[in-house]
Amino acid sequence: MTVATTDTMTRANSGIATLPEVEDPRNVPPKDARALTKLFLEQLAVLEEGTHEYQYARNTLIEMNMSLVRYAAGRFRSRGDEMDDIVQVGMIGLIKAIDRFELSREVEFTTFAVPYIVGEIKRFFRDTSWAVHVPRRLQEARVELARATEELRSRLGRTPTVRELAELMNLSEEEVIEARLASNGYNSSSLDAAISGDETGETALADFIGTEDPAMALVEDFQSLAPLIAQLDDRDRRILHLRFVEELTQAQIGEQLGCSQMHVSRLLSRTLKRLREGMLTTR
Repeated sequence: MTVATTDTMTRANSGIATLPEVEDPRNVPPKDARALTKLFLEQLAVLEEGTHEYQYARNTLIEMNMSLVRYAAGRFRSRGDEMDDIVQVGMIGLIKAIDRFELSREVEFTTFAVPYIVGEIKRFFRDTSWAVHVPRRLQEARVELARATEELRSRLGRTPTVRELAELMNLSEEEVIEARLASNGYNSSSLDAAISGDETGETALADFIGTEDPAMALVEDFQSLAPLIAQLDDRDRRILHLRFVEELTQAQIGEQLGCSQMHVSRLLSRTLKRLREGMLTTR
């Protein structure tokens, strides 16, 4: 480490000690970084914010303590995200720690800074790792649910029930169920994701997902139509059955009923009009 005293870092008649110029703050050995960090923090507390000296002290503190960020980020290496991204997020925590550190706390800066760095990284994962956005309370409930489930599984030797989880977590059963549903939004898969099968070989996930049934749209209409049909007399219901179930022509229906095709047409038109008006009234 090369440290040289520079007159440019001294404010005339200010009573502020001269800050050493650190040529390469990122490569300062940990033992020296600890002592220098204390010195720079002491001066940062009395320097005027916005001045050249203040910026120099703050920037040097950030660069000297980047090893803390890399150390904390290493704990999240298994999360699958790029380490550079995690380190960048951790740097935000380091900067917050520098800006909020108070000498009166009488604690080591590393002890104070690491929780800030780790907290910022955890917040990053909490806010960005979910495939579907869910409220923060449900994100936190998911973590609590996972812990409670593991604890009860170990204690009971089986998968815990919703009631047992609710009692341990001091939540209602509805809240536990809501947290379970929210957990489904943590991970997602592409519909084009390949799934291997012993017999079918490799197929896409989309092949296992059902398609929309157009007939489902008719269910509500059938439910509304049923009581209206029940109000018709036997002859009108029979005409509807012959026409739309057995699919007979109006002439064939007339032969069965002993009336003309024209009469069947009038009866059918009247019945359909009545049903149509009834459907419009119930909507």
